[in-house]
Parts: sequence; C-alpha cells; structure tokens
Amino acid sequence: MRFVPNAISRKVAEQTLLARKNSPTILFGAGIISMVGSTVLACRATLKLEDVLESVEEDMAKAEKAKAMVDSVNVPEGTAYTDREMRQDQVVIYVRGVAKVVKLYAPAAILGGIGIVCLTKSHKILQDRNAALTAAYVAIDSAFKQYRARVVDRYGEETDRELRYESEEVTVIDEETGKAFDTVRAIPGDHSGYARWFDETNNNFHSPPHDNVNWVFLRGQQNWANDMLRARGHLFLNEVYSMVGLTHTTPGAIVGWIYKRENESGDNYVDFGCWDQKDGATIEFFNGRDGAILLDFNVDGPVWDLIDESVERNS
Repeated sequence: MRFVPNAISRKVAEQTLLARKNSPTILFGAGIISMVGSTVLACRATLKLEDVLESVEEDMAKAEKAKAMVDSVNVPEGTAYTDREMRQDQVVIYVRGVAKVVKLYAPAAILGGIGIVCLTKSHKILQDRNAALTAAYVAIDSAFKQYRARVVDRYGEETDRELRYESEEVTVIDEETGKAFDTVRAIPGDHSGYARWFDETNNNFHSPPHDNVNWVFLRGQQNWANDMLRARGHLFLNEVYSMVGLTHTTPGAIVGWIYKRENESGDNYVDFGCWDQKDGATIEFFNGRDGAILLDFNVDGPVWDLIDESVERNS
C-alpha cells in the first residue's frame, strides 16, 4: 500500500514539472485570450456608454432647471436652492456618472490587466531561460576551448583534429611521385559544432581538374567575411554560410563574431579552419574525402550577448 502514495506523488510532480516547462506557452495563450476578451468587453461597454452619459446630462439639466425655477420664483414660497447647493448636486451627479462608467469598463480593464500580467510573465520566463541557456553554452564552450588548448599543447594540432573529428587512416597516392603514403582523414558525415562540408552539392564547388579553384574561392570568401567583420563590428555565422553557399542553421542565426580592438571573447577574425595559421598551407586532414573540404569556423559565441558584454565593458 505504501507504493500507491508514492506513485501518486510522482505523477503529481511529473504533471507539475510539465506545467512549469510549458508555462510560457500557457501564459502566452492565456494573455492573448485575456486581451481579446478585454477588447470584446470594452466594445460591449462602449455600446452602453451613451445611455450613461445621457443619464448624467439629464440629471445635470434637471439641477439647472430647478435652479432656474427657484430664481424665477416659480416655486412655493420658502423654497430655497442656492448656487452652492446646485454645485454640490452637480458634483454628486458627476461622481455617480464616473462610477457608472468605471463599473461599465471594470470587467474589460481587469481582464486586460490579467492579460498584460500573463504576457509579461511569459516573456520574463523565456528571457530567464534564454539567459540560463546562454550562460550554459558559454561555460561549455569555454571549457571545450580550454580542453582543446591543452590537447594542442601536449599532442599537437594534428592529434587535436584527429580526436575532435571521427577519422580514419587512408592510403593516398602522390600524383607527382606516384608513391603511396598513409594519412588520417575525416570520415564523411555530419560533424558536431559548426563544421560543414564544402563539396559537389554546393553550386560554388569545382570538380577536378579545376578543384584548385575551390581554395581560391574559399580564401576570397574568408577575406570578404573579415572585411565585413571589421566594417560592421559583428558578423553572424549564417551570413558566412551564405557567402560560401551553405544553407542556414538555427545556431547560425545566433552565434558569430564581434570585432573590438581589445576583444576578450574571440579572435577578432574569421577563420574557415582549412588553412594552417602559421604558413597558410592547406590542412590535409580537412580534405576528408575526394571532392570535399571540411570547413570549421572559429565562432566567438552568441553575438547578442557578446555585444552586451562589450557595451558593459566600455560603459
């Protein structure tokens, strides 16, 4: 019998967690419904407003008529209605009229207020979650970069690439000498991170014997990306994807580069990751398969947050 309460409590906790997870959507829907309902109630109240205003005008006219009758002595002797009394009656009539108008629009105002609260709360929850996700991403990205730096320091850049990407040993024949040698190359397929294949599926790709044009094209696009980065101060990964002829991705709309003289968050340049930074030669490892080049972009992180951090440091 002791398992029944536990099962019930787990079910309740599960449903509560599910409600918390979907709370932004629930609150947003409730806010929209409340705002629509508030509009409908306000329209209905407006239809009745004219009757309320006419009632106030009639009461005001009655007070003025009574005062006029007293002033013209068209009332029994001893009847008095001073200006002060008339003004007091007009204030009472006005206050009652305002109360009727407030009562008329109160449901619409209350429902509208509930809608505003729901929409604001929904936005706040999503904002907090996005901030938490960004912080988590920055922490993971920083830890990963530090890990890679330690691997490079101890084993070298070639080993770092072999460990980072799924790879295999292949035998390659040198076209000039005709000699065969073993090397490590990336296995075809989707890679983690922001790496993308530049291959025959891309309209900008050139097949052999004109494959050298690919390197000229990529170098030109990389230079163009760096010019845009320096000119604008920021660049999104999807913009670089477009330059190369690759399709956009969801992360590509968020991450990218920023350019600052004292940049603490990035490299201050765009790198396609297919050239050696020391001598500019192509990295053979990235020729992962015949007719393909693996591009690995050195993004700084989420552009919006990097811009905010830069503004805070300069303020």
